[in-house]
Amino acid sequence: MMGRQATGREQLFYTFSMEDHVPEGHLLRGIHHFLDLISFRQHLEPFYSPVGRPSIDPELMIRMLIVGYCFGIRSERRLCEEVHLNLAYRWFCRLGLEDSVPNHSTFSKNRHGRFRDSQAFRHLFEGVLQRCMAEGLVRGEGFATDASIVKADAQRQSGVPRDQPIDWGNSEEATRPVREYLAALDETNDSGTPRKSISLTDPAASWTAAPGGPAFFAYSTNYLIDLKAGIILDVEPSAVNKAAEVEATQTMMERVENKFDLKPERLVGDTNYGSAAMLAWLVDEKQIEPHVPVCDKTERQDGTFSRSDFEWNAQANEYRCPEGKALRCDWRPFKNPRTRITKADTIIYRSSAHDCQRCSMKDRCSPNMPFRKITRSIHEDARDKVRRLATTDAYLQSRKDRKKVEMLFAHLKPILKLDKLRLRGFSGAQDEFLLAATAQNLRRMAQWLMPRTPEANLTPA
Repeated sequence: MMGRQATGREQLFYTFSMEDHVPEGHLLRGIHHFLDLISFRQHLEPFYSPVGRPSIDPELMIRMLIVGYCFGIRSERRLCEEVHLNLAYRWFCRLGLEDSVPNHSTFSKNRHGRFRDSQAFRHLFEGVLQRCMAEGLVRGEGFATDASIVKADAQRQSGVPRDQPIDWGNSEEATRPVREYLAALDETNDSGTPRKSISLTDPAASWTAAPGGPAFFAYSTNYLIDLKAGIILDVEPSAVNKAAEVEATQTMMERVENKFDLKPERLVGDTNYGSAAMLAWLVDEKQIEPHVPVCDKTERQDGTFSRSDFEWNAQANEYRCPEGKALRCDWRPFKNPRTRITKADTIIYRSSAHDCQRCSMKDRCSPNMPFRKITRSIHEDARDKVRRLATTDAYLQSRKDRKKVEMLFAHLKPILKLDKLRLRGFSGAQDEFLLAATAQNLRRMAQWLMPRTPEANLTPA
């Protein structure tokens, strides 16, 4: 016969345990196993007053933020609602059934206050990274780097042309992103690149159309990962341009070496990191093999001779053309010696106009000029070394390994929902990028190291 649910009867006592209602294979169980916030509490302790009303536990706020970034809950108001309703979230945040959830405004007050003053998110990220290293997920043999563009919290309509005078008014009454921009105007990560438009709400954001389509305001998130398990070693926000992204990679590599004594044998990257200066920094200064395509624009497509058709003689400091004639940088002696290095860190080698006039191959060499000119970078030796590395099997393997950092970005936007920032300024971007990278490392540890059960509910990272 058809059953009927009993209603209207309330029990006086309940026997309930949230531990029994969270599946053994749940992602949060794995994250809880590897998350240790003891050092985090010790790090924050000096930023709290020893007297007064007790504050909300900072560990509770961090655990809630980790839940939000692990499961793509971008709104802190919605995060509080989800933690209130979801038993697994309550269990991870160590909240009982009758415990209240903090108000969403608490996160903003702490983020702009003691969390930012104490570099709490950086300390949290490094603590999780140390656990990854202790678990053997970081080998340190090979690193990979890349950048991804994330939209800023600034509408296109809020931008004004670069050449238009901007009256920012009283800096003390301006919004926090504007105050930060004005305070660090000379130090902001723009690398000297002029911008076509500046946002009045987030002046530090870059105006870019790099992904294609209409231009928008954005930041770049730069990742440095270890190639063994794809663990993120460092993250750094930057402006959206190649020079800023290269500078961010150098900053991350220096920081990882100084903090964790990790220095790779090879660095894997795309062509953006193949500039002469970057390759020389890796080869000459850091003694690291750059498994990076050389950024080379010397190959000609019009049928005339490219630079590779000329033979370089290092001892004579000259090039030799296919006809055996010399191209030199010092045809004319000067009373005061000159370096002959241009502002672009290059040296220009020229042939003799007299030799070129009588050459039978002039139409294939310099048809529109009286002589041939070749520009050589002062870092060309490092570029040549990288070209030789590109012929090795290890380099070919590195090109495959580079996909690991691209997969992290593919996971960052559709899964963690970090396709647009909620916080403004470089400090806000850094907070969000650090929390997202922390969540990705925690998910990776949980999926790689926790034992699998038939009912496992681990979401792929």
